[in-house]
Amino acid sequence: MKLLEEKILRDGVAVNENILKVDSFINHQVDPELMIALGNELAEHFKDHGVTKIATIESSGIAPALACAMALGVPMIILKKQPSKTLNSDLYQTIVTSYTKGTSYELTLSSKYITADDHVLIIDDFLANGEAATGALRLIRKAHATIAGIGILIEKSFQPGREKLISQGIDVYSLARIKKMDKDYIEFCED
Repeated sequence: MKLLEEKILRDGVAVNENILKVDSFINHQVDPELMIALGNELAEHFKDHGVTKIATIESSGIAPALACAMALGVPMIILKKQPSKTLNSDLYQTIVTSYTKGTSYELTLSSKYITADDHVLIIDDFLANGEAATGALRLIRKAHATIAGIGILIEKSFQPGREKLISQGIDVYSLARIKKMDKDYIEFCED
């Protein structure tokens, strides 16, 4: 998606070959007009996939997931990274290791908000090694729900996440696919 690629080139910061900072418009300060455009693009791609719910991992995926959920007219579920005093029974949980932070967390979903009848679209801000997306898939599958696909804002195509998900038969749609990155340099895949 040219709009997102242009925004990344203008306002993103390639720190090194693995780290891209987009905190000025995606994951610290959020550009609401951009999120609506991104959510609409994701909704357009997945509109015929029978989506009944959108799921995202807190917190950077919430804005585009909400925009996509609004465009599709379906509820959004937030998969929690932190334990909650109010979420303490009938939970689906799985351990996920964060590539960016180098830590693990217990991803949690309340069984109240998902059923075996749901066909879930997962939305996230980044796809790199695919650990977060794989964790979200495990939770949704524990609920016996099915996967409509995974929508990603920014994919680091030089890392193995896409292949890991596609090998499981998952439809992966990324709005910006980075082929190569280094300090102050970003090259996008040509689709």
